[in-house]
Amino acid sequence: METTERIVEAYVRYIKKWATIPNIRCKGQFEIDLLAIDPITNKRYHIESGVSVSGGYSKLTSRPFSPEELKKRVKQAEQRRTLGYFAKRKFSSPGVVSALKSYGFKKGKYSKIIVSWGWDADVPEKAKKLGIKLWDFRKILHEIAHEFEDERTYFTDDTLRTLHLFAAAEKHKGEDC
Repeated sequence: METTERIVEAYVRYIKKWATIPNIRCKGQFEIDLLAIDPITNKRYHIESGVSVSGGYSKLTSRPFSPEELKKRVKQAEQRRTLGYFAKRKFSSPGVVSALKSYGFKKGKYSKIIVSWGWDADVPEKAKKLGIKLWDFRKILHEIAHEFEDERTYFTDDTLRTLHLFAAAEKHKGEDC
């Protein structure tokens, strides 16, 4: 599990207070990053992370997705940053759909979410038409930091503990060590 996926899971668990299942392997060499269920409302969520701060590949785009281009090593990063990549591969591949069914996720009865380091201006409207919600990773980090900046609890979750320590350090930046 990538660090960014762990942070998203920590956000969903400790801020949203949803139950989670990470890294579900699917047929056809696919994987679901995170499934979540709100125990109060029983709403279900399929969450995929595509976070990068690498120059031209940080934002999610609406450029066309091509399975053929995805096979080319020099084109993979660009293809993985397209809305179509998530819509067609991460959310709709037969192996993914089959795995979702096995966890009780029924078509049209759960939310699809992409977590990204921002997106191009036209992406939100196109994502909405595809039934996909967008979460900005930067906002997730800020929300976690704000939620726990005054918290004195010791977190046993390594990811949350690291974020908590960072938030505390940021709060006391400039003070003598």
